[in-house]
Amino acid sequence: MIEKYAELLVKKGVNLQAGQELIIDASIEQVELVRAIAKVAYHCQAKDVIVHYHDEVISRLRYENCDVEHFETVPKYLQELRNEYALKNAAIITLTGDDPENMKGIDPLKIQAWSKAVHLACKPFYDRLDLGINRWCIAGAPTLGWANKVFPEQSNKEAIRSLWQAIFKTVYLYDKDPLNRWQEHRKSFEARVNALNQMKIKTLHYTNRLGTNLTVGLNDGYLFAGGGSYTTDGIYSFPNMPTEEIFTSPDKYQVDGIVYSALPLYYNGNVVNEFSITFEKGKAIDYHAKEGEDILASIIETDEGSHYLGEIALIPYQSPISQMNLLFYNTLYDENASCHLALGKGFSECIKDGLSMNKEQLLEKGINDSLTHVDFMIGTKDLNIEATLEDGKKVMIFKDGNWAFPIDN
Repeated sequence: MIEKYAELLVKKGVNLQAGQELIIDASIEQVELVRAIAKVAYHCQAKDVIVHYHDEVISRLRYENCDVEHFETVPKYLQELRNEYALKNAAIITLTGDDPENMKGIDPLKIQAWSKAVHLACKPFYDRLDLGINRWCIAGAPTLGWANKVFPEQSNKEAIRSLWQAIFKTVYLYDKDPLNRWQEHRKSFEARVNALNQMKIKTLHYTNRLGTNLTVGLNDGYLFAGGGSYTTDGIYSFPNMPTEEIFTSPDKYQVDGIVYSALPLYYNGNVVNEFSITFEKGKAIDYHAKEGEDILASIIETDEGSHYLGEIALIPYQSPISQMNLLFYNTLYDENASCHLALGKGFSECIKDGLSMNKEQLLEKGINDSLTHVDFMIGTKDLNIEATLEDGKKVMIFKDGNWAFPIDN
């Protein structure tokens, strides 16, 4: 199953081309999958496979023992690893799965400082991902800390096995032909995406019993996307595995009201729970959290762009991952079980002709820019989303947590 998973990530996740280099970023605990990915990549005639491992225990020790100033400088080797290989058009696979609470109690200013420093030092790397030049894929693989969090009543061995099985299920690996299943999965988004893109939506109004009452404006020329995406060279890939979302980038200045979280947010080994954010003219002007408010503050205060939304994503409450009734404590999985928003950077593919625009042009079109992009879940079983169209007509997009409008298949 791990070999089949590796094949899926290489052939569909990043759609690796012959002669292309592959970068893998992973935990040392994920070595079995890393080796399987490398084997498949070389079989697909990869020019080379370069692996960057990290150890979450060492990472925590580093944060515990180094001062804030230490995290403001990025070693040259890391800059070169990311920037030089990105400029050589390498594909990137990032494996997520660290202990969701590994950084609990760590000063959030240290984490914020490191995140900002890396994004600034590795700007060519991130720019090429943001502008749809390099193909990348984020996927999961178990670590002991994560498995124990998801399955606390099981032994270590049982928890790891259960988490592998859950991950395999989210990416349709138990299907007879997973590669073909993902081709069909891609097609399943198209009718809904096309319908949303033809509606000429001006605003979306979110409400539920938690207290969410949020109006989000869409850009002229907005584009919803879902499933996967094309890079500028015309090659299709899946940046997230799993993926169940249809998403776009809103007008950064047209977000007003309050939104309440539906699930905990696990961010860099910390938890933010039962929180709300208030927006005015696009900007987050107030926020509160029952747990982790300092972490929420560090996210919002990363830079000016992190005060604004870069993404709205639509996932029905009855989505396949939601129906697993399993809290993964990992944003990649939990965001695909719930409608969500994201603070920070928007997507160039979510505006007409966006892939041919630079960052300044995207900003002029209303697409937000930031050093960060943090998803948080807002979907509930009673979430309603009403669209107001350009002609003033009202259309229900979501009713009681699920799609409310018909589509032509």
